[in-house]
Amino acid sequence: MTPWRLRDLEEGDLDQVVRIWEESRDTAADPAVSLAEVVSALRMDTPAVVAVVGDQVVGAAVSSTSQERAWVLRLAVTRQWRHHGIGSALLTALERRLAPMGVQRIGALLPAGEMGERAFKNSGYTSRPDLGYFEKLLSADSAEATILEQLGGVVPEDGLWAQIAGMSAEKTLIERRLVLPLENPEAAERYHLTPPRAVVLFGPPGTGKTTFARAVASRLRWPFVEVFPYQLSEDAHGVANGLRQLFSRVEHLKQVVLFFDEAEEIASERQDPTSLAHRVTNELLKLIPQFRRGQRRLLICATNVVRSLDPAFLRPGRFDYLIPVGPPDAEARRAIWVRYIGPDRAASIDLEALVHASDRFTPADIEYAARTAAQAAFERHLAAGPRQVEDVTELTGDYLQAIANTRTTLTEEDIRAFDRDLRTAARV
Repeated sequence: MTPWRLRDLEEGDLDQVVRIWEESRDTAADPAVSLAEVVSALRMDTPAVVAVVGDQVVGAAVSSTSQERAWVLRLAVTRQWRHHGIGSALLTALERRLAPMGVQRIGALLPAGEMGERAFKNSGYTSRPDLGYFEKLLSADSAEATILEQLGGVVPEDGLWAQIAGMSAEKTLIERRLVLPLENPEAAERYHLTPPRAVVLFGPPGTGKTTFARAVASRLRWPFVEVFPYQLSEDAHGVANGLRQLFSRVEHLKQVVLFFDEAEEIASERQDPTSLAHRVTNELLKLIPQFRRGQRRLLICATNVVRSLDPAFLRPGRFDYLIPVGPPDAEARRAIWVRYIGPDRAASIDLEALVHASDRFTPADIEYAARTAAQAAFERHLAAGPRQVEDVTELTGDYLQAIANTRTTLTEEDIRAFDRDLRTAARV
């Protein structure tokens, strides 16, 4: 009886498998398929098998399929376990998994003299010296630009961070916890501080979570990719597959801020093991640890109610911080009003009356009210003629009237839910 056995590759095997691939190369020539491509294929649930001795992985083979054709992307066996028939056995195991999928032709591309060459010949594979391999390498910048275009990602315009008015407590906290360690990785390493890889921003709707996420990307000068749940649902193979495809593409970016708004739609608490939501949440739980391995990546998930997320997401190890972004206080509302009214005009308006009247307004509410008031003043100006002297009292009244007519985003329940989350979930 052989001391090794074969089984399907499992998620926990990946680190050992990668180490085998890196250590068992027999030639200096680069493989035809990169390690990143192989890892991406594994996320697609492609047939892959390993040989194990006890709990130790000693060999692995990974394939990919396209209709009737399959490719063996990588085949490797640790040096101490070669010449035991493991390579041929791995190929046979792959063939047994590929045949029921309708595969009729299996190919492989190997550098000359690579370890797997003998295993392929022993397993009945025929060399094709009449074929030539052609390859064109796109520049890294060109490849990244293509991926970003496909994902709808852009580098936000410079200066968004400075444009955030008020919200000084949230702004200071996010800068200290996220921006500074990512801007200064060498200094962070000196103090054994690992820069954040994933965070949750939580708070009532309209409080500026998306604005903060974009501003972080602007400050870092990193591409910003915003993911909408409906985009994932458009994948022909389902939301879970859409997530795998998304993270696979992001893997090829040097740096990125990946933003999920309304994260509870894809990370809701698991209850029914047979439900689609359960499968999607499981998939995201698997993908986040792999994402965290990148040094210049940041995942930001925003949610209105953090308790709606599956508890597994909130444990340390997946998200570094759970940061509250609450309604603006009086000081923040004052700064936001000045931004939308303009410093010169705000000096002649009863700003304190606006701040008091807009209690519980979100930044989005204030922006809407300011625009409504400006529209009223603009129309009155046109009706009165350009020589009419502006009445400051009327102008203040325009803003107070706009405030009174604005349907506020926040409800009492929103405030209570945020207060509960603040007490029980915040981790800063």
